[in-house]
Amino acid sequence: MVPLSFAGQDFVIVDRASLYWPREGALFVADLHFEKASWYARSGQMLPPYDSAATLDRLERAVAACGATSLWCLGDNFHDSDGASRLDPALVARLESLCARVAVHWITGNHDSALEQGFGGRVVEECALGGLALRHLAESQASVPELSGHFHPRLRVRLRGRSVSRPCFVRCQDRLILPAFGSLTGGMDADDPAILEVMGQGPQAIVATESKTVCFHLQKTADLRA
Repeated sequence: MVPLSFAGQDFVIVDRASLYWPREGALFVADLHFEKASWYARSGQMLPPYDSAATLDRLERAVAACGATSLWCLGDNFHDSDGASRLDPALVARLESLCARVAVHWITGNHDSALEQGFGGRVVEECALGGLALRHLAESQASVPELSGHFHPRLRVRLRGRSVSRPCFVRCQDRLILPAFGSLTGGMDADDPAILEVMGQGPQAIVATESKTVCFHLQKTADLRA
């Protein structure tokens, strides 16, 4: 776990892709995409059906590692709004147990906008905590600092002649985009225009290692033209 500052607050990155706020006892994750493999299977594209179990394993470990008392899932919790009905009963029981131990808030995203089942947790479109807005998709004109997901940002760099890609956070002064937490989630380059157009000035990609964070400055198109 490594520290990260945002909006004047001290956070901790857990397992390189989730964010813990000690002041609030809150753990934030984005883009779990439970039941992605079963969604593809319905159209004949067969993927190993273990993604939901692997993602839940990782989520339970992250909650235990930081001792969070609340869990905030920032949208696209399931790969589609019907995904909850396809979840294995054993995994349903584990989610219900998790929701009984910590206060779980399921913020809906574009994939699961009609999600109804919260497994004992709360299902909302967006909400706020401690002066931060929590939503799935970042708002370019946000009036308060916000945490979001949606884009699955990854940083791609060349090291020793090889291209290396790692999930990353993207941060500016008042917006922080979390990387995807789910096991079958791909990624979008952190400097993609779709990401940078919702960010303010001075955007950074932040990659967490086991012992520290490494920051890379990102340049918006307007900056390149200046």
